[in-house]
Amino acid sequence: MQELILLRHAHAGNPGAEQADGDRTLSLTGEAEADAAAEWLKASGARPQRVLCSPSTRTRQTLERVLARIEYSDTRYEPAIYEATAGDLMGLLDQHRDAGQVLLVGHNPGIETLVALLATGQSGEFRGVPPAGIAWLEIGKDKDIEPGSGSVKAFWSP
Repeated sequence: MQELILLRHAHAGNPGAEQADGDRTLSLTGEAEADAAAEWLKASGARPQRVLCSPSTRTRQTLERVLARIEYSDTRYEPAIYEATAGDLMGLLDQHRDAGQVLLVGHNPGIETLVALLATGQSGEFRGVPPAGIAWLEIGKDKDIEPGSGSVKAFWSP
């Protein structure tokens, strides 16, 4: 069984006049959300063998707050996560099948569409993943990461 923990970044502030979207930082609300997500993950026993994170500032800041509270092994910043589709994310996760538990920190709409596709096989079935929301899915050991291959173990939002 492989476990995928999908975490959407926490609330970010609005970009400044000349600031790129990828440089947006967490707001005070976002910092509190990331801390709450970290506490929930710790209490739930999350111990990812691999962490995949978008290189945007807000995802890295969300991840830093989470990793300060949970045990983890290998962290990788993956540019492909920024603006990724659910299909892109499935392809990336498929490359990491060797890790028993993977934490992926990314963005919507990719995260929420991925949750829907894995859990139901259809992208239109999602109800949304709010900022700092977490979907924890299980994929059968012998199953490929593809639509309908996952089951939701837990869902949490601040």
